[in-house]
Amino acid sequence: MSAIHPSRKAYVEDDDSDMLDLNNVPIDRDYNIPSTARAGVAPEKASAIISQMERKKKAAAIIVPTDDGRVRARLRELQEPITLFGEGPADRRDRLRELLYHIQEGTSREAGGEDTDMIGGVSSPEADEDEDEEFYTPGEPALLEARRWMAGYSLPRAKERVERQRMEAGVPLQKHIKHRRAIKERLSGYQVLGSQLAGERAVSIARFSPNSEIIAAGSWSGSIKLLGVPNMEDKGLLRGHTDRVGGLSWHPQATVSLDASSANIASGGGEGNIHLWSLTQDLPIATLSGHSARVARVEHHPSGNYLASASFDTTWRLWDLTTQKELLLQEGHSREVYSVAFQSDGALIASGGLDSIGRVWDLRTGRTIMVLDGHIREITGLAWSPDGYRVVSSSGDAAVKVWDVRMVRCTATIGAHKGLVSDVRFFSGKPDGVDEMEGGAADVMRAEGTYFVTSGFDGNVNIFSTDDWALVKNLSAHSGNVMSVDVSRDNRFIVSSGQDRTCKLWAREDIEL
Repeated sequence: MSAIHPSRKAYVEDDDSDMLDLNNVPIDRDYNIPSTARAGVAPEKASAIISQMERKKKAAAIIVPTDDGRVRARLRELQEPITLFGEGPADRRDRLRELLYHIQEGTSREAGGEDTDMIGGVSSPEADEDEDEEFYTPGEPALLEARRWMAGYSLPRAKERVERQRMEAGVPLQKHIKHRRAIKERLSGYQVLGSQLAGERAVSIARFSPNSEIIAAGSWSGSIKLLGVPNMEDKGLLRGHTDRVGGLSWHPQATVSLDASSANIASGGGEGNIHLWSLTQDLPIATLSGHSARVARVEHHPSGNYLASASFDTTWRLWDLTTQKELLLQEGHSREVYSVAFQSDGALIASGGLDSIGRVWDLRTGRTIMVLDGHIREITGLAWSPDGYRVVSSSGDAAVKVWDVRMVRCTATIGAHKGLVSDVRFFSGKPDGVDEMEGGAADVMRAEGTYFVTSGFDGNVNIFSTDDWALVKNLSAHSGNVMSVDVSRDNRFIVSSGQDRTCKLWAREDIEL
């Protein structure tokens, strides 16, 4: 019988001493995995591998920013190297995630963690539960006194407003229709009256003085230019900010009864400071410090005693202008706060942020009374109607929404522009109409609150009627994005500022100058 060629012999594997017999299968989780020792390393425990997989699963659930600049900023806050040798954006993001995970679990790399964790916006179920919990921050006695004072200030004003609305409700409908038609006809005749360079860079905001004779225009160069109305002549230049001017507000009595040497104007800058300005010198007379990031908007309380500021540090703050002290640091937004607006009574304030959420706060109690949840992009502007119960919001989603605080819901959505809506302002000024006596009844019809104006990144300024939220007039003259808009209190002019570095004045051609 011939021998079998070796290639045809059956191959039988040698018994591996590391293999497990069926009778010796471990029934616990903490056993050595033999295959890990073949590469010359010590065998790993199964529990360690499972624990590592669970850690990676939890770390993957943590939300980190996708923008590399924000990732670097967060690493800097955690006092970690912003970049490692050979590290790309994706690797840096993973390192941040690991850092945040270890922070969340209460461990650190020094305590034996191999990886680094994530960014400031960790979103584990436990963290979300903590963020959703309502919490209160103790306030100073001065805040309590301010709340009491604002309650006493706002209640008589609210009573007067309601009485006036009842009086207007008694005016015959035909007179109302005739009055509103006359307003729309006058607005439809608006056109550009003048234009003036107001900054070396984009002019981010422009606001009329209470007497409607001066325009204050803040620019990205950090300066504020004062222009006369209607000739747009140069009336002064205020310098003090080292970064872009975002917020600008006139004291309610400035240029009317307030002394020119007092704080007539407040402005907020990109460096985080709020400056108070007089009309007699070109340097600030006081500075309010506290925000840790850019101040996007400032707004005076109707009384003129207080100032609100919105900032990119995710807070808005309330300041006492008499003592020049911070009264309130209000949280409530998950991202940068971009706009604030006081109700005409002085009882409520609305805030809007880049988180696409707006909130209405009761200044007398400190509570949120309504959440403005409906925009899909950042909220860029807020304005209260003089009727006291409606607030409009502008957004990057190209829409303007109308909110009713009595009904606690959105009552209208307006497609205002073809792009981002940068600002929104109601006409809110002195009475403009007729005071007649017929049959013993007073007919008081006012123009304030009958229209509002918006500016947009499509280069247009639009005027909308509050009767049916219809577009009354489209104004176009800017060569770039329009960044702000305002209406004079005498109901004669509209001003807009833009990225083309100009302020433009709008009015009817037949206006008496």
